Amino acid sequence: MPPSAIRPDARPGPSGRPSGRPGEERVGVGPLISPVSDLLRPLRQQVFEHVRAAGLAPRVQVAKDLGVSPASVTTITGELIEAGLIEEVAAPRGEPGRGRPAVATAVVVDFAGKLIADDVIPRRPGPMSVGDMLDAVETLLDRVCAKAGMARAELSAVGVGVPGFVDSAEGMVLWSSVLVDRAVPLAALASGRLGLAVTIDNDANLVALAELWFGAGRSLADFAVVTIEHGVGMGFVLNHRIYRGARRLGMELGHTKVQLDGALCRCGQRGCLEAYVADYALAREATTALNWGHKEGQSIAVLLESLYDHAKAGNVTAKSIFRRAGRYLAVGLSNVINLFDPALIILSGERMRYDYLYAAETLAEMDNLAIATGRPRPPIEIHAWGDLLWAHGAAALALSSVTEASLSGQAVGVAAQ
Repeated sequence: MPPSAIRPDARPGPSGRPSGRPGEERVGVGPLISPVSDLLRPLRQQVFEHVRAAGLAPRVQVAKDLGVSPASVTTITGELIEAGLIEEVAAPRGEPGRGRPAVATAVVVDFAGKLIADDVIPRRPGPMSVGDMLDAVETLLDRVCAKAGMARAELSAVGVGVPGFVDSAEGMVLWSSVLVDRAVPLAALASGRLGLAVTIDNDANLVALAELWFGAGRSLADFAVVTIEHGVGMGFVLNHRIYRGARRLGMELGHTKVQLDGALCRCGQRGCLEAYVADYALAREATTALNWGHKEGQSIAVLLESLYDHAKAGNVTAKSIFRRAGRYLAVGLSNVINLFDPALIILSGERMRYDYLYAAETLAEMDNLAIATGRPRPPIEIHAWGDLLWAHGAAALALSSVTEASLSGQAVGVAAQ
């Protein structure tokens, strides 16, 4: 089903002309009411006035903005459509909206790294079986190949990125938040399913590769990329190459400890940086601190958007949650500076939209925690490439393997996901 959005019904106005014509930009009318400023209005009225003010809005966005479940919005918008108050239209291309659901992305590039095609499919939240992951990889690969006008067999290699503890050389996922099983030989399994050479890596390393091949890192020998998404990751480039450590499992910044016997992390240990900064950590704290027990059934993305809206509206508790997370992030970044002294630190990921995480107070605290050498600290840059960032990193991973095989005279047999 194609993506859609809802808007006020374009019925004829007093002049006899439709209030909205095809191709006309929908800017909306009516007051832009903060979702936390008036919670006493009936939800049906809140939904309608929100759509009217926005002019055009996906249902999932309405749910996030109002802090209610998507199911409730679907029911109410169905009633409003039937009543002729709003209408459903095709969603504009290239307008993803805030806090969109989890997705898997893919790109096809040529040997020069030029983009040929890209595609995206929804990804079910939470851990999945290996079989389900392989199904998703195969579906996405076939879709992006169709867009590129080529058969799967024409690809030279496939790169796949997953979060967690990944041994790229062995093609093994020792643990991942998106997989139910541990110690999964994902590269071999994917290669067997696809009939192609497959290389896998940690998703934060893919972001570092994307910066190294296509972004700010092209001219730098050493730099670090810190990603803040569903978890906290780090990719470190040393002498123009990804540094992985002796066991090829290094740079797990999100699982460095910032507090003994602290908050529970998804990895099973306590006190990890990720357990204070990642999206699930913020949602967990918001549910407790803001007495959001009634919202426990909502997705993490919805809870985060509601938390951010509360913080922007001046809610002291909501702002303190972000400020506390920012302080822990400052600890992590100062450790990166003290250990590696990179030429540049790039902060990347969807959660960097939450400017409270990298506010002036966070950077000032990072400066205080970093070793006082008398020299300027490494610059910090915020990069928000969007979902395709990860796929471009996987493309660089596949290109690396193809290049090495081609120049060494081996047969290779480039897509990336």
